[in-house]
Amino acid sequence: MTGETVGVVLCVLAGALCLWAGVREYRLIRRLVRHGVHAEGVVVDRERSSSEDPWTPVIEYTDRQGRRVRFRPRATGTGLGLALGTHVPVVHLPEQPDTARVFTARHRRAAYIGLSIGGTLFLGTAVLVVLTR
Repeated sequence: MTGETVGVVLCVLAGALCLWAGVREYRLIRRLVRHGVHAEGVVVDRERSSSEDPWTPVIEYTDRQGRRVRFRPRATGTGLGLALGTHVPVVHLPEQPDTARVFTARHRRAAYIGLSIGGTLFLGTAVLVVLTR
């Protein structure tokens, strides 16, 4: 296999993985819209895995059983309005607090659209490389 072929295969795999993750997140969001339990969350902390990484907000909410649950939103970035102390709507599936998501239109869209765009770019790159051989 040539280096170009390996590159095309990697682009196809990365694109397929991004699109799969985007579809999976979209389906979860649809389930949350229909069957989700709503709560109010608060941004209680910010974390990052290394000094070069951007800050990721940590959101805490109380579930129906009175337990405090913390999670990190899937979609993060500038303009998503998650400063420390911010109150945000949260939704999760009943008895599944690990499915919690920030429930604003901006966050719902950002979670799966970014993955879908990434997948399309990877697959498009693979197609361009094949067509320009």
